[in-house]
Amino acid sequence: MTSRIPRDSRLRLVGRAPLAAPVRTVAEGRPRRPAPRPPEGTPPPAELARAARTVLAGAAALARWSADALRPAATGPLRGTPPPAPRGHEGTLSPAQSAAAAAALGLGPAEVRAHWDAARLAGLVETHGGHARPGWRLRAWDRDDMAVLRGWVALFDAWSLFHPAQAESATPIDPTAVAEVVEAMPQLLSVLQLSAGTAPREELLDLLEQRITELRDARCELPAPGLTAPSPAPLPELFDWALDRLAGVGALTLPKGAGGEIALTPLGSWAVWVKLEQICVAAQSPAGNIEQSAEDMLRGCVRLRPGEARAEYRAWIAARTVGTAVQELLDAARGDDALLRQLAFEALRAVGAPAEPGVREVSADLPLRPYALLWLAEQEGGDAEDAHALLTREESTWLWIDTAAALNDHGDTELLVRHIEAAHQPTIPALLEEVRSAAHPLTVQVLLALAAAHPDPALAKAVRRAAFQVHTGG
Repeated sequence: MTSRIPRDSRLRLVGRAPLAAPVRTVAEGRPRRPAPRPPEGTPPPAELARAARTVLAGAAALARWSADALRPAATGPLRGTPPPAPRGHEGTLSPAQSAAAAAALGLGPAEVRAHWDAARLAGLVETHGGHARPGWRLRAWDRDDMAVLRGWVALFDAWSLFHPAQAESATPIDPTAVAEVVEAMPQLLSVLQLSAGTAPREELLDLLEQRITELRDARCELPAPGLTAPSPAPLPELFDWALDRLAGVGALTLPKGAGGEIALTPLGSWAVWVKLEQICVAAQSPAGNIEQSAEDMLRGCVRLRPGEARAEYRAWIAARTVGTAVQELLDAARGDDALLRQLAFEALRAVGAPAEPGVREVSADLPLRPYALLWLAEQEGGDAEDAHALLTREESTWLWIDTAAALNDHGDTELLVRHIEAAHQPTIPALLEEVRSAAHPLTVQVLLALAAAHPDPALAKAVRRAAFQVHTGG
């Protein structure tokens, strides 16, 4: 009873691999899309990660400072300082905290603001209950290149929210015009990436004007009767604002003087390629589930092989915003279907680090808590076997029952029988005793399925007796 189920090419249990049936499907006969390669000349991931660490060096230093200085206390202030002034928005530093950080790190107020923005957007710090704490990505910062790159891509995705250290324009900017520029910039970056990474500023400005005109024409907006259309904000100024923000996150290099060319950095070129590749993946859904709900998509992946299921997850996710995809998957996992719960968290593994806030929010809910704790441990670089130590004995038993229910729904009686060996209890009576008290809604169904599948008559009889006792409340 203390052994673990060996890794299986068809199916692994929670925290180890997606459920998938060994049956042949139509998708198996389709040609597999080769693994995409970045454009020629793209630096290797280790070099890109070094560049990302350089861009975020100040943010990482500020995040490490905050890990100690912003620990929650009874009254909430920094240790050894007066209580901070009230904050206008969740997650911003108070004047007292900014001053303390500037003094400790030798930074100016604008630099503290910029580095704090970058740390939050890259996942190096998190805010909970008005307090800041180090994010999981900070703990992996020096050893995990992919965690660094994902953090930088998160910052790149939120470039319009980043506040560079340079002084802001004194002229108020029309929010509608800003939204139009933000919507148009991905196309400009794509053109820049496809043009060997450089282009004259005036040429890009002309493309931006054309794209914004297309967006306005598509909306067919007309002013209300008696009102005149508002004067558009000066586009060159907005363009310079967007370039400044993108340069601030390390995606662009700007010319020193007039007449120079704007260029994508290696990081920026790689990030744009990643985004274009995601669009291609979304257009090549292997099983055609892109437009389905999360629940229907997951059910459609039950009979796919693991690699095909992961491709379907990625295509489905790429066709949505990350927040929407994560919320739909978590909603699907909350139901009574244990198999859907398993598959939903496998799909969340395909989302990766951007799903971390949503998963953390559900880590207090019993149906999802064991899955969420294991998922979070994996994101922090923990081993799947060691991660199970994070669960209480009751949570481990609940998860054992839920996994057995998923195996039963999946129809694999062989693995259902072998699942008994994965229990933490040393004996069958001890296992049945804890299973009876676990209050899992599918306990009776799981025990009856185990009794029907197990070849040992004596064990099957004991399991049926336990199922009867749970059913009658004994």
